Amino acid sequence: MATIADFTAQLPNGEEVSLVDKLGKVLLIVNTASKCGFTPQYDGLEALWRKYRDRGFEVIAFPCNQFGGQEPGTADEIAEFCKVNFGLSFPLMAKVDVNGDDAMPLYTWLKSEAPGLLGSKGIKWNFTKFLIDRQGKVVRRYAPTDKPEGLEKDIEELL
Repeated sequence: MATIADFTAQLPNGEEVSLVDKLGKVLLIVNTASKCGFTPQYDGLEALWRKYRDRGFEVIAFPCNQFGGQEPGTADEIAEFCKVNFGLSFPLMAKVDVNGDDAMPLYTWLKSEAPGLLGSKGIKWNFTKFLIDRQGKVVRRYAPTDKPEGLEKDIEELL
């Protein structure tokens, strides 16, 4: 059975990194966009990161332009936007596809481990979130409308 350790991700500079070093941490993986109605959730994600990072919690954001073209920028433009507008300090990864033939393998796995409403495999919109436990297993999927602050109880249970 797969875990987060079986996958890689790209940094904004294109460098491929293994996610094996994420074992032992509680992760919140989220597909993000800078021009979305849910973009203000960056504030809540940053607050969670700051509150729990010393206890082994990480937020990993994957910018995605598949929903309404709401993440059109380059890696540098996205990083600058997030830093200036939200003071973001958690990792922003390279822009990815989360659905379709070019979907990142990590997202294919996340969707199969935690299907959406009525068993749907696709990601419906920006700011869909996946909670991963310290063993690298998917615990839960959250809808874009689920605010980061509403996830604290679930995160604390895993920490």
